[in-house]
Amino acid sequence: MPAASPPLPLGTVAPDFALPDVRTGASRRLDDLVGERGTIVFFTCNHCPYVKHVRAGVAAFAADYVPRGVALVGIAANDPDRYPDDAPEALAREADAAGWRFPILFDASQAVARAYHAACTPEFYVFDAGRRLVYHGRIDASRPGGAVPVTGDELRAAADAVVAGRAPAHPGHAAIGCGIKWRPGNEPDYR
Repeated sequence: MPAASPPLPLGTVAPDFALPDVRTGASRRLDDLVGERGTIVFFTCNHCPYVKHVRAGVAAFAADYVPRGVALVGIAANDPDRYPDDAPEALAREADAAGWRFPILFDASQAVARAYHAACTPEFYVFDAGRRLVYHGRIDASRPGGAVPVTGDELRAAADAVVAGRAPAHPGHAAIGCGIKWRPGNEPDYR
């Protein structure tokens, strides 16, 4: 059953983090990863059909926007004890196979996912150059098995605005995807 993301107020400053990179194991801080024009943090995993559906679209988005000064950072927070496909080594293999040339970080404690109010995968947070949230939600209106193709148009419109130094015309539509697999007893209450 798909989960929908709860709203995070626009203007929220990007929560800081220090998480291990799934490829190298080295700790990466938000301060080291921000883009000149903006930063996009998105929550991902390997097994979700919604993530698989947008896999190539995310790679194309990164190829188009990272050179334009927009950093892209993936964070995986699923419980790997219950979902071994979402363990760091498997995440690294899948990111490489998908052509994702940006950092994928692992949130073992799930504290970063909670700080971002993340609820599902894929879920995108677009921050401007001042690290203020200007867009939160989905990549586009496509769904697995649906007739709408993956274009990334909603995320691209937000990124175009950030590159131009202005606020996006739309703050985002709720992300729809697989719910984050919380460790038992770690489920957040975002009310």
